[in-house]
Parts: sequence; C-alpha cells; structure tokens
Amino acid sequence: MNLTEADVQKIINSVITNIEKKLTDVVPTAAAASQAEPAKQAEVFSAVGEHGAFDRVEDAVKAAHQAQVHYIQNYKLEDREAMITAIRQATLSNKNELAQMIVTETKLGKLAHKLAKLELTATKTPGTEDLKTLAFSGDDGLTIVELGPFGVIGAVTPVTNPVETIINNSIGMIASGNAVVFNVHPSAKKCSAFAVQMINKAIVSAGGPANLVTMVKEPTKETLDQIVAAPETKLLVGTGGPGLVKALLSSGKKAIGAGAGNPPVVVDETADIENAAKEIIKGASFDNNILCIAEKEVFVVDSVADDLIYHMMNNGAYRLDQQELEQVMSFALEANEKQVARGCSLDTKRVYHTVKDWIGKDAMSFLNKLGINPGREIDLLICEVDFDHPFVQLEQMMPVLPIVRVKNLDEAIEMAVKAEHGNRHTAMMHSHNVNNLTRFARAIGTTIFVKNASSLAGVGFGGEGHTTMTIAGPTGEGLTSAKTFTRQRRCVLAEGAFRIV
Repeated sequence: MNLTEADVQKIINSVITNIEKKLTDVVPTAAAASQAEPAKQAEVFSAVGEHGAFDRVEDAVKAAHQAQVHYIQNYKLEDREAMITAIRQATLSNKNELAQMIVTETKLGKLAHKLAKLELTATKTPGTEDLKTLAFSGDDGLTIVELGPFGVIGAVTPVTNPVETIINNSIGMIASGNAVVFNVHPSAKKCSAFAVQMINKAIVSAGGPANLVTMVKEPTKETLDQIVAAPETKLLVGTGGPGLVKALLSSGKKAIGAGAGNPPVVVDETADIENAAKEIIKGASFDNNILCIAEKEVFVVDSVADDLIYHMMNNGAYRLDQQELEQVMSFALEANEKQVARGCSLDTKRVYHTVKDWIGKDAMSFLNKLGINPGREIDLLICEVDFDHPFVQLEQMMPVLPIVRVKNLDEAIEMAVKAEHGNRHTAMMHSHNVNNLTRFARAIGTTIFVKNASSLAGVGFGGEGHTTMTIAGPTGEGLTSAKTFTRQRRCVLAEGAFRIV
C-alpha cells in the first residue's frame, strides 16, 4: 500500500504528539522544574562560581558542559524562549547600571550610546524564531533538516562592545541549544562578570539550569588557550582583531571569526549631500567611533566635496586645519618603532599606531587638548588629507574622520577598496545612481553595505533586519544569529518504510 504525503504527515504528527506527551509526563517543563524540583536542580548544578563567574577555567567549562547536557535533554523550544525573554527583560531593567559600568571600566565611548546598544541587543537579537527546519517530501519519502547545537561554545569578547557582545552572543547561543564559556577582554572583566551573573540569574528565574553562560573571572591569553583546548568546547567564536581570528582558526576546531574593519564611505555627485553629511556624522561619531562598522574615511567626488564639508560643519563637525591636524597626530598617533601589528591589520610595516589613551575619547577632549573652544558641542573632527595619510589607513577608532577628494567615481572606488584592506567588513555609499551603488558594492565585497544611511543601519539601528555584535567577515558567516551557532542534521524517512506487503 502506498501512503500519500498527507498520510505520512499524519503519522509523523501522531508520533511527535506521543513523544511530547511522554516527555511531559517524565520531565517537567522549565517553569515546572524550577518550582517542583529545586532540590534536584541545586544538586546537579551546585555552584562552584558566582552565578557563572569562575576562578578556574576547568570549572567554568565543566559547569557549562553539565548545564548544556541537561538543557538539551530536558527543555523545549518554548522553554528556551522563556529564558531568552528573561534575559531581554533583565538587560532592559539593568541597562543604566550596565552602561555606566562599561564607561567607567573601559573609559571608551559615550554613556547614551552604550544605552542605545544595550537596548538594541536586548530587543533585536534573534531568538528561537531564527531556527527554521527545512523539509523535503516526494516519491522517495520525507527528509527533515534540523538545526542542532554544537554543545559548549568558547567565545571571546572585545573591549569595544563587552557587555553588548555577551548579551547578543548568549541569546543566540542559548536559542540554538548551546552553552557558552566566555573569555572576556581583561579591560572589561568587571562589567562582563556583572552581565554574565545577570544572565544566569535571569535564566534560573525562568526555570532554566544554572551555568548555561560562564566565564573565568581573570581572563588571560592562557585562559583562552585552555578554553580552546578543552575537549568539551566544540565551537569557537571570536570577536576582535585579525590576530585573534588567526589564533582561533589555527586551533583545529570549527571557528567563527569576527575581525576588525576600516569602513570607507563613498559620496558621488548624485547624492543628497546634506543627508549624506548628517548620516556620516551619525555613524562616525556614534560611541566615539569605536564600532568596527563605523565610517573611518570618506572619499568624495571633488565637485561636491565643498558642499559635503559645509553641511558636516553645520551638523556637529569641526574642521581641523593643517596645523591642528599635525597637533592631533603628535599626541594621538605613535610611531611603530618595534614594527608590530595592531588594530585592523597584521602588517608589521605600518608607520603609525593609535595611542591607546585616545581611543574612544570624545571630540571635545581633543579640542580641549588643542586649547580650542568652538563655542558649541562638537561630535566629530574632520580633516582633508591625501590617500596615504595614517588616518585613512588605520582603523583609528577615534572621532577623527579623514576626507579625501577624488576626481571621479572610478578613483573613489579604487581608493576605498585599498583603504578597506580586504577586511570585507563594512562600507557605505551615498548616491542616487543605482548603477554607481552596484559598482561599488561588487568591488568592495563587504559583509555589510549601507546605501544612503549611516553605518548603524547595517546592524538594525535605523535600518531593517536583526542586530549582531559579532560580524563574521573573515570566516564568511556574516551577521551572526542563533542559526549561525548550529550544525545541520539531516533526518531521512524513506518511502519504503511505509510500504505494507
């Protein structure tokens, strides 16, 4: 007897219903488990650390592994979503304290923009809805492609978005059934520990297991090596510079690498120049330019360059003259005397590096250092330079935006591609010519390409689409989300299984 597709689906639905009923009878749901079996949970997940923060790497990895095994065996998708909802709510409830902690500890960026990023990660990071099961049916049976977890993920977070990355990664990794062990940036270990503890408390309050998210309290290069080498960690995720990505890729394990960038902006003669000026300032000045997606250098067609600079100066920018620019370079840049690689490049031959103390400082701090009182609030410093200027070539992460005049679009595209240094991260263009936009998009080949808006639109801030703090350009996954942290499982039910002889 041949069964129709409807018959097959009916049988499958019946089997799934029976399995779920048996699981409900044996294993309580997340909410029920937290109320009915607190003693059992406390016994299995006796805390060695403080809500996920551990002194020893071995304990952090072991706790995460135990939590993940229990998690995947006993909790449904709806339970995962309940935990994620609790994380979102906890983030929004604690956003003011978190933002202040980040600014105080890292001394980078602006408080208001930290708040905006926390709200963005809490509300626009995808959860379980990102996990889509594919199904194929035909004469030969039924095949389902499921998205399963890796297990324990080892993750590295940057100082530029320390807490935001932890929250963003945790939501995605938990949604996909994983646990995660973080090796956070040492310069953000306190605010990161607060975030990890907050997340664990939120998960437990929603009925979930303790230690789904863990970290080592004193992160170092050695603790990272231990996490990478631990047999329990099946996937590595790194958000940082190219050196970090290279190290993870050489581990022998599956690695997702989110590297640095040096995003160029191209403005052609067809653009809405006033809007371009406003959007460029919005992106380049956000959090004092420490985001890797932020506008780092502008290539503008000469015929509209004066108009662009005029509108930028009318919308919060201060134009440095040659003498002032040289003064900024004297204290914000340092010669690369030891020929070491830093920032967005592994190139040891770079002539300059950015002075660490000036990374992430606001524009007014630079003007105060110069002894300049502009008489108004300034968000961004701009300067006209040649293509070879250090501010063009470095991902300097300061609110100083170099502007390069070009003869035409061809020259703009050529320079922009070179300045991006093959990071394949982010690029922006302001133009009303679709052909021009397409030409640049194809030439630059970046993970994010924003048209006629600030770079922030590329991660869902003033633009459509989900947000992420881990943009995996080097390894090709792109804007990561829950499905990025899964492995595919193909489940095949052959047609012959339904033949009755």
